[in-house]
Amino acid sequence: MALSLVFFKKPVNSRMKGCSYYQLPAVLRWFTGNIGIHHVHHIGTGIPNYNLQRCFDETPELQDIHVLTMRESLGSLWLNLWDEEGQKLVGFRAVAG
Repeated sequence: MALSLVFFKKPVNSRMKGCSYYQLPAVLRWFTGNIGIHHVHHIGTGIPNYNLQRCFDETPELQDIHVLTMRESLGSLWLNLWDEEGQKLVGFRAVAG
């Protein structure tokens, strides 16, 4: 199921740069249709959601990506704005202060 390396040219690298792997427990992966590895679908749109995990596991190029944990994602709930100078997400308090 590994994706052909033909997919891993420059345009794909650009798409991968903005992606994250949302690491979820197995039951949440099932309920969300593997949304945590949705970046695999954007690289190979013909891959059905029930094969996304296998494709991810068998393709090392897809694994070189930022891993986002549930704890991290909960911590980012208050990040609402993009700080152009700092090139990062910030909360409303950063603007008010």
